[in-house]
Amino acid sequence: MGCVADILATKGSQVHSVSPNATVHDAIAKMVHSNIGSILVMDGSTPAGIFTERDCLRRVTLDRRDPKTTTVGAVMTDRLIVVETDKSIQECMAIMTQARIRHLPVMDGERVLGVISIGDLVKHASREQEYEIQHLTRYITGAA
Repeated sequence: MGCVADILATKGSQVHSVSPNATVHDAIAKMVHSNIGSILVMDGSTPAGIFTERDCLRRVTLDRRDPKTTTVGAVMTDRLIVVETDKSIQECMAIMTQARIRHLPVMDGERVLGVISIGDLVKHASREQEYEIQHLTRYITGAA
């Protein structure tokens, strides 16, 4: 069914990030501008956490914190779950379902290679199924 490397090959490996000292307002502005639901929080070249739309709702909006003065480091998810490029699509889906998360940073040792989302996984799985259906249809109908 494919692996994380296949998704990164299609999607690309651009990583959107902010420092832990960035304001929530700046992080949200960057997320909106890039049309993404999460942003990696990097302490230099090391991932320190991830800031998501859910983090904003739960830890900023509900707690009535000021997004212009609250730092991302104060409200980010610091328990990062990461995967490597050889992880299968099915394994990633299981990880995301069990951990109730929507984004997985992809690592090669200490180096960040990209971030995949549940949408990326579904899109990839859908393409794989479409290809399989076309192949089976050609086989059944005798088309080359």
